Amino acid sequence: MEAGGSREREARNYLEKHHIMELLNYLTSSLLFFRPDKPREYLISILEKLRIAKITGVAFPFFMDHSNIVAMFEMIDSSSKGTISFVQYKEALKTLGLCTADEVLKDDGHGITLDKFRHEVNKRTQEIWSSF
Repeated sequence: MEAGGSREREARNYLEKHHIMELLNYLTSSLLFFRPDKPREYLISILEKLRIAKITGVAFPFFMDHSNIVAMFEMIDSSSKGTISFVQYKEALKTLGLCTADEVLKDDGHGITLDKFRHEVNKRTQEIWSSF
């Protein structure tokens, strides 16, 4: 029993160290966002761009550009208040593969503005890709 627990712990540590789950969540979210006709080729192209970005030191082109982030925020903010709730914010991050279900985020009691949402999406995306 101990050996199995040790192997499981090693596997979990490996996945965490290399941010594999975040990468898979991000790739899956990208597939669902763009719905390419050839998903395998699309994934290969993303991974190839990531490899080139890593070799050249050039920033990786994110699939969520400013207009996509604004569109997503506006869909969530259906009443056009200019803010979304903390729950909506966390669900959006999970949908984008930028937040795990068990991740603890702090709710400061204020609504989430577009600027805060955009900043957090860009920051988390950068963290994922910079770890590769």
